[in-house]
Amino acid sequence: MARKIIVAIDGYSSSGKSTMARDLASRVGYRYIDSGAMYRAVALYALEHEMINADGSVAEASLIDALDGIDIDFAVQADGSQHTMLNGVDVEREIRQLRVSSVVSPVAAIGAVRHRLVALQQAMGRSRGIVMDGRDIGTTVFPDAELKIFVDASPQTRAQRRFSELVEKGSQVSYADVLANVVHRDEIDRTRAESPLRRANDAIAIDNSHLTREQQSEWLMEQFNRVINSLEQ
Repeated sequence: MARKIIVAIDGYSSSGKSTMARDLASRVGYRYIDSGAMYRAVALYALEHEMINADGSVAEASLIDALDGIDIDFAVQADGSQHTMLNGVDVEREIRQLRVSSVVSPVAAIGAVRHRLVALQQAMGRSRGIVMDGRDIGTTVFPDAELKIFVDASPQTRAQRRFSELVEKGSQVSYADVLANVVHRDEIDRTRAESPLRRANDAIAIDNSHLTREQQSEWLMEQFNRVINSLEQ
């Protein structure tokens, strides 16, 4: 039996890393973990419990006090997809809305939030055989991951992808608002004090601005097979 590894996929918001991660996990029989969904779930909790101030800042002390009462897990659906569960409630649709996207980066920048979710993510990957995507998977969560990928695309390309996805789901949004959100999130993710978004020194970079889903999926599969083959030699 082939040795199981951890695949860490980091990158900017709406860069397509989740699609790549899901596709690879499905092909190789690994568990897929969307770390971004976990931060979105905490952001949704903060919104629903009035912990987001009128100026968009986070009531940090209140949220930190509430962390022990926030339970996040994933439920596999009949079609094989995973839905994010917040305290036992399916919130997959809610966490993908722009109102959550607008506050998730400030929430994720809070040290106590990151420490809590990183510990949970590390527990999920203890037995390996997982594909996890996020912002700090290869640098903080699993610095010893056997395969690290860093995904990028232009802000305009990422905004268009996100806009199309939201419109398809029935959301009333404008491309300009989505682009502004993407650029704002990039700035927060890069400059936050706690685990800022950056490419790990040993991560393989890919710009998928002009790649199809099939092309990036095949590229990632090649990287995975290369690592597996090297471990078996």
